[in-house]
Amino acid sequence: MTTSSKPLTRDQADAFGRELDALRQEVLDDLGQADVDHIRAVIRAAHQAEAAGRLLLHFGVGPVSFVVGAGALGVAKILDNMEIGHNLMHGQYAWTGDPALGGDYEWDNACDGDDWRHSHNFEHHTFTNILGQDRDVGYGFLRVSPEQRWYPRHLIQPLAATLLAMNFQWGVATHDLRLDEVSSGKQTWAQVRVRARPFLRKAGWQLLKDYVVFPALALGNAPRVAAGNLLANLTRNLWTFTVIFCGHFPDGVRLYHADEVVDESRGQWYLRQLAGSANLEGGKTFHVMTGHLSHQIEHHLFPDLPASRYPQMAPRVREICERYGQRYNTGGLARQFGSVVGKIVRYALPGGRRAARPTTTTAATTTAPTTTAATTTAATTTAATTTAPTTTAATAPTMPPTTPSTPTATMSRAA
Repeated sequence: MTTSSKPLTRDQADAFGRELDALRQEVLDDLGQADVDHIRAVIRAAHQAEAAGRLLLHFGVGPVSFVVGAGALGVAKILDNMEIGHNLMHGQYAWTGDPALGGDYEWDNACDGDDWRHSHNFEHHTFTNILGQDRDVGYGFLRVSPEQRWYPRHLIQPLAATLLAMNFQWGVATHDLRLDEVSSGKQTWAQVRVRARPFLRKAGWQLLKDYVVFPALALGNAPRVAAGNLLANLTRNLWTFTVIFCGHFPDGVRLYHADEVVDESRGQWYLRQLAGSANLEGGKTFHVMTGHLSHQIEHHLFPDLPASRYPQMAPRVREICERYGQRYNTGGLARQFGSVVGKIVRYALPGGRRAARPTTTTAATTTAPTTTAATTTAATTTAATTTAPTTTAATAPTMPPTTPSTPTATMSRAA
């Protein structure tokens, strides 16, 4: 197994990219009813788990039914957020033409869907791991690399990371408010109030649903239902935090400086996605519960493809990486999460050894065709509702095309 990546010339990077493009097209050409059947089966499973959990919480008596009920509801929330919400909101099933599987899906989460589509689909997947541009690096307040400047506030980041894990949906929900930009003068509180309207609407509904409406329906069992909803949300928060952080911040994942991606070709974009990601190893159920983000490498390479295809693609991606001398960062949950925790603790203190920048050779200057990163979502967002980082044609990273061709198989729209 390759333990470190060798520098590639631009021509070599573009050849690497063409092989990944060919793999992507091969999967696109094969999309069909089996993919629709998969996501619909997961949606049914989530609905059934939610129904079972709520019934046990509403009508059950004793600790066993409470634990089982909260657990079932937690599983439903995890499936809705990961395999269903995250992947539908990426537009992975927009090719079906089914509105129920479209990119404008709204998930059971405090984060407004449009806010997430902007901060995640556009910003994160375009500027992946670029310091100062990808706001997902440490979520704006955690130092996860010596490349990040140390501030005294980082001393408490082990505690801050724990609180973020327990309240992860709220961290994601407030991420696009850009509260840090108020202190730096990049936006005013008046702008924050406007930006916060979708968040307040969605967050208000989530709080009302979980802690007022459902408890009220349970009458005398109201405290039990509220506690069960709280436990289910906590379970979902801890799980999603773990999966997301293991995919982005374990040992071996590197960050980039803006000057490294100037005039970046499609092949070089692929290399950045590879170097900025890590996978988790596990079985089929484990992969579904992670939303197949246990294959974070494949997700960053192919964000618009149905995530259930990633396990099929992973061996091919790994083989291509081996031939081009590129590291394929993968490991078990305990190992990857242990390294994440270690980095959070280690970089809470000043210092840290900065990684040497790879030496690259420019053998060609042809720029791959560019497409806007907004195409990673099927939903339409107007310029008035987004505040993307300002880039120029010379500095904007290159995204691969993200418009899946419609498969020839006939799609069933039946539930």
